[in-house]
Amino acid sequence: MNELAQKVLDITDDIVAWRRDFHRHPETAFEETRTSRVLREFLEGLGMTVTPMAKTGLRAVLHGSPGGRTVALRADMDALPMQEEGDKEYISLNPGATHACAHDGHMAILMGTARVLSDMRGRLKGDVIFLFQPSEERIPGGARRMITEGALEGADAVFGLHLWQSLPTGIVGLVKGPMMAQPDAFSITIKGRGGHGSMPQQTVDPILTAAHLVANAQSIVSRNMDPLKPAVVSFGTIEGGTIYNIIPEKVTLTGTVRSFDLEVQKTAEARLRLIADMTCAAFGAAAELTYEQGYPPVVNHPEMIDFVRETTGKTLGADRAREIEPVMGGEDFAYYLQQVPGAFFFFGMGDGMEYPHHHPRFDIDESSLPQATLLMSRVAMDFLNR
Repeated sequence: MNELAQKVLDITDDIVAWRRDFHRHPETAFEETRTSRVLREFLEGLGMTVTPMAKTGLRAVLHGSPGGRTVALRADMDALPMQEEGDKEYISLNPGATHACAHDGHMAILMGTARVLSDMRGRLKGDVIFLFQPSEERIPGGARRMITEGALEGADAVFGLHLWQSLPTGIVGLVKGPMMAQPDAFSITIKGRGGHGSMPQQTVDPILTAAHLVANAQSIVSRNMDPLKPAVVSFGTIEGGTIYNIIPEKVTLTGTVRSFDLEVQKTAEARLRLIADMTCAAFGAAAELTYEQGYPPVVNHPEMIDFVRETTGKTLGADRAREIEPVMGGEDFAYYLQQVPGAFFFFGMGDGMEYPHHHPRFDIDESSLPQATLLMSRVAMDFLNR
């Protein structure tokens, strides 16, 4: 353990530098070409076999002693399509793209883990697969394509972490079973009849209709769902109109439905369709709804969460592992957990960090990076050697 910790300490500056380099050069879903090139050169420099997959993704294998088990570790690569704000020295150089969800940190952590474990490969009783996955942020995501192309071939378990602003730095957040929700997306176009704002009687007002539709849709959770089964129906955008005194022809609404239960998702979709049709009909308008199913819920394997808790205690201290509540965010790591046993967990990096994930001023407490690298390295070693 002391040797492992020292090896991480020795490369801490490198881990931070890798993260800042990715932060300066963010690339969005399936466009991570520079990111992939940097990662491939690094992994091949460690003597690993690297296989490109899922367009810009990578699968690298570190071989330890033959005859053992195989563990897979995953990091996501893509940035968000939004403009970064602030004055940090490593601010995004790519207009309209920023790492506002900590994927830059995830890659740096997995690079550090690869460096450390490659130095200790003679003590590994088996192989480690390093997965660098594109397009976590955009449905349908990159995980399913990685799996189809052989990402998990031979793997006995899979582990992933997410740096988490809501937890204090160094705290490991664990959830047995359902941890993250299924994030479905919908779009509703309301078609009315436009006209002058001074003569509303000659129009079918899609803005008024939209206002009632948004309000009516809130009854889905409050009156159609079992209160013991959490669900969310949220609207994210309303677009319509061009000037203050013209009632437009149409309005488009977009939003999301989230829960941990497939039947809840089905009920929410059915009710949303009915409410859209009936509300629009009441005002003389028409509704066109498109509904896209997101990633399935992230469901952790209980025995693997127990293993991560035990490893956290041995590595960082028993007080670092915490049971936390599930969250309504979505993650396509869910697909990996449908294939092999594994665990997805949060690693706190929130000390002094004011802005949440997906905010244009988002940043991380970089002191979390070596701690997370140490934990991921120990998770891989302990799984193979136990």
